[in-house]
Amino acid sequence: MPIHQPQQRTDVQSDRTGVQQAEAVLVEHYPRLVRLAYVVLPPALGRHRRVLTAHAVVQRALPVTGSGTSGPRVPAQSRRTGAPAGARPAPQGASADRGPSGAAYGWVRLRVLRAALAHERRPRWWPGPASLRPALPVVWGLRLFPRAGGVDELALDRALSAVDGPVRAAFALQLLEGLDESGVRELLAGAAVADPAGAVRLAARLGRPDRAGAQAMLRSGEFDPCTVQTRPSDLLRRRHRVRAAAVAAALCVVAGGLAVAAGEGTPSGGGGGGGDRAAAGASYPVLDPAELLRTAAERWADTSRVDFTAWPARGGRADDDALLGRALQTWAAPPESVRVSTTPGTVTAPPAQPPRLLFAGEVDGAAVVLLHDGGVRVVRYAEPLSGSGGTALDFARADGADVTTGAAVVVSRTGDGARFLLAPWIDESATRDLLAPDAPGRPLEVGPDGVTAAVPRPAAGGACGTWPVLRLRSSERIVEKHAFLLTDLGDPAPAHLTYTPKPGRGAPARQPREATSTEALLAWARTACSLRTLAGSGVRSVNNWAFAEQKLPEGGASADWLCTRADTWRGPGRVLVQFLGPASSAREPAVVVADRDDTALCSRFGQHVLAGTRWKAPSGRWYILAAGSRAVARIEVSGAVRGSADRPTIAVRASRDADVELTASLRDGGTLTAVR
Repeated sequence: MPIHQPQQRTDVQSDRTGVQQAEAVLVEHYPRLVRLAYVVLPPALGRHRRVLTAHAVVQRALPVTGSGTSGPRVPAQSRRTGAPAGARPAPQGASADRGPSGAAYGWVRLRVLRAALAHERRPRWWPGPASLRPALPVVWGLRLFPRAGGVDELALDRALSAVDGPVRAAFALQLLEGLDESGVRELLAGAAVADPAGAVRLAARLGRPDRAGAQAMLRSGEFDPCTVQTRPSDLLRRRHRVRAAAVAAALCVVAGGLAVAAGEGTPSGGGGGGGDRAAAGASYPVLDPAELLRTAAERWADTSRVDFTAWPARGGRADDDALLGRALQTWAAPPESVRVSTTPGTVTAPPAQPPRLLFAGEVDGAAVVLLHDGGVRVVRYAEPLSGSGGTALDFARADGADVTTGAAVVVSRTGDGARFLLAPWIDESATRDLLAPDAPGRPLEVGPDGVTAAVPRPAAGGACGTWPVLRLRSSERIVEKHAFLLTDLGDPAPAHLTYTPKPGRGAPARQPREATSTEALLAWARTACSLRTLAGSGVRSVNNWAFAEQKLPEGGASADWLCTRADTWRGPGRVLVQFLGPASSAREPAVVVADRDDTALCSRFGQHVLAGTRWKAPSGRWYILAAGSRAVARIEVSGAVRGSADRPTIAVRASRDADVELTASLRDGGTLTAVR
């Protein structure tokens, strides 16, 4: 006995010291561990439940105290970061052991990681092991949300929600914890992940190409469950539930007093009505006008994020809580009498947090409210001030807006005109006719609240005689002083027009630029009317790419080939390939030779294009014309006629209805077929 007594005391002291180190780690690194748990937990839990579960996972990371006097036993562990599952913090008392590279921290982190991964694929109603039940913390009557980030943070959160828990864990361990791939694999193996190497491999694809930017976003408030905003839970639903509970209780009392079988039907009838009312109120959260976000008037000049988040609240009724309340309530639960419109790919769900107020005022006989929900949507609410006409609610995508695409929003449409609310960074505004490239622009009057005078709208049908556009110039205060063109295509946000010049000899590939040069205006004068086909499709920007210039047979006149690409806010694009032959006037429409939807052609992800058309020479002869982009080295014509040329253009004599196939060889060895 005397021999074993000291050894037993040493074990007890060792365990106690190890637990003390683990407890110190939990307190010292609590925010870091909670952030790790929040990123790893399934996004399907919802932001509120994920916040609470992340705190619960960390708070329950230490094992429950046993019945012995020595406290919870912490297993032995090496001092290596990300130690295996069977490891534990060493009993040494040095403070370094509690640091991020210490054994105690590694042991606690492994416990947190295991618990967070255990929630993957578990149904919401499944309680799980007792050690994982988030009994505390509990929040009643409030919803908790991390502070909202920007568009990039939202995109990262969506990317994380599309992968499994082990992949999220590998991503977080690399960017938040600074572990290398081998350390991550070892730690995931210790957390009983089936394929650690596969998780690390998939995690390496996230956040590309800017991993440093992804790391900064992961450490931002968007992923910080320790810095949260609070909002009430659904007040209407709670109220209806209390009312339903009171009715049910009263019915139970009556049923008990009757001492008959009436209790079989009465409680269910009362409960059914309350349940219906609760379900009806569940979808209509109450939004408080006092909680609307408002940006300072000069914020746009002192931020690197120049988009709708930098717009100040403007308009004569920006402080009208009654109007703002009606707008928010209508957004939350639009009555059947309200006309609701959305651009493709835009959801109409109520915001998860208070939106930002952009404008509230009276325009063209209506009270108009413009709201921005933090990065994804712009919402327009309009109610008539008097007379006939109904309330309207319009939703538009706004994620990724910038100096140009976030420069204007339609605030009112009446007849053939539209008024725009301009961004605070717009210094000069004018209008011009896109079909009259030589005509100067006309100054556009703008009110003190940023609302423009009525601007004529492009005709939706009939003759295409004019195409009005906005010509705006940004302020030099944001070091972006340049002019650009916007056009109204029927959506709340106008489309940005750009132009990519013809390829230069030996010059690198051109990039899109503002469509304000003479060359750009001449090209747009002949293609503007093709914009009609894009109306109401949620177009963000349209670029005219002059991808080839061709000398025509029988006289040597020149023709241009344009690829007109429209990019939508939701991502997919549409392409029109247009042939600009010799014309009698500057506004003669180009010939559309190809039309493709949902394609990457003519973008930076589809930089090679080949197109062809039939052309009638002044002599009456018909030719097959074809042209390719700058990387095309050879074009071949096969079918009814044959021909080839070792250059990006070709012209071959053929009958008017000749059936031919066009193919091209690229300088790097690839091949192309003609777009149709």
